[in-house]
Amino acid sequence: MVNETSRENRFKVLAQQLNITEVALLAQLAQATGLNVLEEPAIDLQGVKILPARLASDTQVVPVLITGAEEGRLNLISPLPPDSDTLDWISTFSSRRPKWFLALPERVAQLINENYGVGGGSLDDEGEDLPAQESLSSDGEADADAAVVRFVTDVLSQAVAEGATDVHFEPQEGNLRIRYRVDGILIPVPLPDNLARFQDAIISRLKIMARLNISERRLPQDGRINFRDGKNVLDIRVSTIPTIYAESVSLRLLNQRKEAYDMNRIGMSPDEQAIIRKVLDYPHGIILVTGPTGSGKSTTLNAFLREINSPDLRIVTIEDPIEYEVPGANQVQTKAEIGLTFANALRSTLRQETAEISIRASLTGHLVFSTLHTNDAPGAITRLIDMGVEPFLVGSAVELVIAQRLVRRLCSDCAKDVPVNSTRLLTALESLGMGEPELKQVTLLREPVGCRRCRNTGYRGRVGVFEIFHPKPLHDLIITRVSNRELTDRAIANGMRPLARAGWEKVVAGLTTIDEL
Repeated sequence: MVNETSRENRFKVLAQQLNITEVALLAQLAQATGLNVLEEPAIDLQGVKILPARLASDTQVVPVLITGAEEGRLNLISPLPPDSDTLDWISTFSSRRPKWFLALPERVAQLINENYGVGGGSLDDEGEDLPAQESLSSDGEADADAAVVRFVTDVLSQAVAEGATDVHFEPQEGNLRIRYRVDGILIPVPLPDNLARFQDAIISRLKIMARLNISERRLPQDGRINFRDGKNVLDIRVSTIPTIYAESVSLRLLNQRKEAYDMNRIGMSPDEQAIIRKVLDYPHGIILVTGPTGSGKSTTLNAFLREINSPDLRIVTIEDPIEYEVPGANQVQTKAEIGLTFANALRSTLRQETAEISIRASLTGHLVFSTLHTNDAPGAITRLIDMGVEPFLVGSAVELVIAQRLVRRLCSDCAKDVPVNSTRLLTALESLGMGEPELKQVTLLREPVGCRRCRNTGYRGRVGVFEIFHPKPLHDLIITRVSNRELTDRAIANGMRPLARAGWEKVVAGLTTIDEL
């Protein structure tokens, strides 16, 4: 996925209007113009030095290498045949005769980002003679700052296109590093060569957008940005920390209109869904979802809400932030700065005083969903008891605990089956508490390869792994304040499938690899 420009948009709009795929449109354009289509073009690095980043970005034109091409030609690809303005600007910067080829807009824009850097067209000095770009800023920055405004917008738009959850602006000695977190992994962003001299202005721009004090550089600050990128509306959480070089800025991207997930889409098996649906039909009780930050707990709870949502139920949520809109639900966004906290908004944060309120609510005709940070599902029980909730209340109220993790999903375009390396696999299985029985289940496993669609990582997207624990059968054990280790052992003996084994089943199904567990 890549950031969209006007020419790329024209291509996509045309495909939509004709109700055909982009591949089909490209074939029709090639037939109509006599231009050849390049599926996997190779970049011409010498040509990149000739054409400014601004020109490449504005026109979506990239120089490419063509085997056996006529000498003296400048071979160029673009999603659309060139118009007269594009031809004029190309001739301004190169005396070589252009030879044109067509390629999908996604591939063209990807090559521009990889070779000129994300936002390279915004900060380009060589393209100053080109027509002025329309500023995307609405808060009246002077023309001198317009390039930085556009650059920050480009970086954020590209982050949305990449599916990033976080963006980190990290000052280094002599340069500024920017990284996206995609599928839980930090990925360096290709950047323009001249970025370093804009570093202070970029950090200041982010602080202005987040309404932070731009003169305060010694202390950490927190803020938020409302950012619109096409149909995407983002609530961006901003935090700054002072480092030895300059302020580092971290952005957490929360898409307010992102598509909600159901239980099937988050990776729950039919058996897991059946267990959970049975408990969701209960008139009261508490269901806890546990796991570290970023493990998808809010997404899972939202899937549960959509499962039970009906006109005869009153649903109230207290969230920070509201990540998904649930039709018909009364969703409350906490605002600590005005005193609207979880506790006084409706008792949901799991501190000692509010934990017991939530438990008692579940015993008096309310079905309560909440999250907790524990390493495994039985750990939620001992955590509540450690927080001061009476064991008999915990044992009576908690109907289900689900521990979860997110693992990277194998890329469906490039993953391949390979014979099992028994020695290596057995070692990995033993580290997860399994062994020979699991090894005998498989002779082939899917492995990552890497392709353009997955940024050569071998993975694209993530899938949930779930550990489901029913506390009720162990009620008598819970009220004795048993240790977490003993509670876990008894739960496994009663049929609970631990996270490692649930993950192994995803490996056997070809969804992920054992390295992800």
